Amino acid sequence: MNELLPIASSVAVATAGVVAYGAVNAQAQLFGETVYQTNSPRRLAITFDDGPNPSLTPKLLNLLEKYDAKATFFLIGRFARECPDLVRDTASRGHLIGNHTETHPNLFWLSPSAIKEELHQCTGVLGEILGAQPKWFRPPYGFRNPWVVPTAKQLSMRTLMWTLLPGDWKPRPLETLIRNIHPIANRAEQNRAQARGTGDVLCLHDGGHRGLNADRNNTLKALEHWLPRWRDLSLEFVTIDEAVRAPAP
Repeated sequence: MNELLPIASSVAVATAGVVAYGAVNAQAQLFGETVYQTNSPRRLAITFDDGPNPSLTPKLLNLLEKYDAKATFFLIGRFARECPDLVRDTASRGHLIGNHTETHPNLFWLSPSAIKEELHQCTGVLGEILGAQPKWFRPPYGFRNPWVVPTAKQLSMRTLMWTLLPGDWKPRPLETLIRNIHPIANRAEQNRAQARGTGDVLCLHDGGHRGLNADRNNTLKALEHWLPRWRDLSLEFVTIDEAVRAPAP
């Protein structure tokens, strides 16, 4: 028996583990620098992926306005092309628009040129609609390979991940989704008196990557439950731009 085989096998397993960690873990920095939290425990960055969604995004915008909540929306390019007025309305209400690729592929398996094309197309359509190119990017599924974050940087975008992903893209009871979001309130309670430290980035979905008009009503209802409670905990609802600025003294 070749005594080197077990060693080689162990190295391969360890290497695969490291790659998987760097590709999937929201806080991993192995494949490039990302942002995954706010710079104050009092600041909550609510983010939405996979829009715009004509059947839900307008209702969501009205709910956010009710609580003076600003958010960050990561849009799929092909959907933005179909709903330019909704994209403009989202931005006009003070929300930040980010790049979520043109077609929502798993970027881990794509070549550098294919990754660049996905990001470039989405940036192009958002620039045409809004008159300014997005400065933030979120990879679909959160998956990265060694070229994803550097490609976003080449296109003058920072990459945003998250601290909490409650799984609202899956069909699940409202009570489960409300419970999955509860850690934000727990941390806000624990850090209520603190001015220093970090805060949460919440990743929700106002659309579905397979097509327009996905049913995300439970996401809306979960926010109807949590927004007043977060407000009572003195959380400030901010875009990711605001979330990384120096806190006011």
